[in-house]
Amino acid sequence: MSLRVLVAPSGFKECLCVEAVGAAISDGIQRVLPDACVTAVNLVDGGEGTARTLAAASGGRLVPVAVTGPTGDAVSSHFAVLGGAGPRTAVVEMAAAAGLALVPGDARDPGRTTTYGVGELIRAALDQRCERIVVGCGDSGTCDGGAGALTALGARVLDTDGRRVPAGGCGLLRATTLELDGLDVRLAATEILVACNPYNLLTGERGVARIFGPQKGASDAQVEELASAMDHWAALLERHCDTDVRHTRGGGASGGLGAGLAAALGARLLPRFDALPGYTELDTQLAAADLVITAEGALDHQTPHGKVPAEVARRAKQQGKQVIALAGIIGRGAAETRPAGIDAYACILCRPMSRREAMDGAAALLADAAEQALRMVLVGTRLSEQPPSAAAPLPTAAPLPTAAAAPAPGPAPRAAAANRVQGRRRLRARRCRRRGRPGQRRS
Repeated sequence: MSLRVLVAPSGFKECLCVEAVGAAISDGIQRVLPDACVTAVNLVDGGEGTARTLAAASGGRLVPVAVTGPTGDAVSSHFAVLGGAGPRTAVVEMAAAAGLALVPGDARDPGRTTTYGVGELIRAALDQRCERIVVGCGDSGTCDGGAGALTALGARVLDTDGRRVPAGGCGLLRATTLELDGLDVRLAATEILVACNPYNLLTGERGVARIFGPQKGASDAQVEELASAMDHWAALLERHCDTDVRHTRGGGASGGLGAGLAAALGARLLPRFDALPGYTELDTQLAAADLVITAEGALDHQTPHGKVPAEVARRAKQQGKQVIALAGIIGRGAAETRPAGIDAYACILCRPMSRREAMDGAAALLADAAEQALRMVLVGTRLSEQPPSAAAPLPTAAPLPTAAAAPAPGPAPRAAAANRVQGRRRLRARRCRRRGRPGQRRS
């Protein structure tokens, strides 16, 4: 019977969508086992590609929308309206309006980037008469606590003079008032779910500013400024919304967007693997698999805390399945993924290369890495099936001859050397006498 392999990866941020990752791994497997039964599932985590993938999987559609991007410029965005039965559901992917990929490298400043475009996407979903809106958090380029999104939906964040505070997280330090009377009235009749990583908190040492601020371009000083801003914003939300979100699980998702939507709109924060479609079917697919291969851009100490490979591994282990993970980077603390259920992991990079070269060749690198992983699996399988008695013993190497110890210099060699020196002196003295000079050495 052919090997049944389930490929269940995450997308590679700013590089490959989840469909491309699955296709590359499947290709590598079938180079080794052309007859293998390979099933690739497209799992999303709320970040890049979530809306597009879920629209395709459900028979729904993407709705294009022009919104305000994270730096204030207009960007082309979209959200999904899912197909199928049940309430009319929209999936708003925050990364499509405020993602890090939309911020040029030299403009990455989480103190000033905004989620205003996310609020515009939510408003566009209301225009489509959606009864439920799922906001996918992940891959954000912002840290404004969701203030920008709330502003786009009609809220007002004001300073002591009654003026709107500047966009971005650092502007929140000047906020003294949050007015919610102007919120879109349709929100009250709409169920809003936030698909987030429950390990992300708004404030504290493990708060969003300190954990993710540097990834978004914040300097050390700005990280502390943003941490103070999140503390200040949490106090403002508690005062005006009667909700304490300082340590709410998932409140720090996407730069605090989760906290803002939960406090001001009554949104429910759910672990993304519960809120997003696709994970219920995953359990059935795992049951039929002999081997599971997952992947993500970086495998490190954060992987066990709500990342796709860890969730796949957790569910696989419940059914006794073996899991291999492939990654573009094997980072600090990657060994912590083993207790999370990942049995083996490998980096797809086969030699030193630049980030640009690795990203451009990611699909080929993934396919090659999957091929080598399968070859190693087959070696292990064959060894385990080989009876010990059938294995010929390794030949025993003959002992190397022991070299005889060289004799220590004795008196005879020393005497011979002294005689040679004396002979040279006598010869020199005779030559000097023939020339009429005493036996002395020339200078």
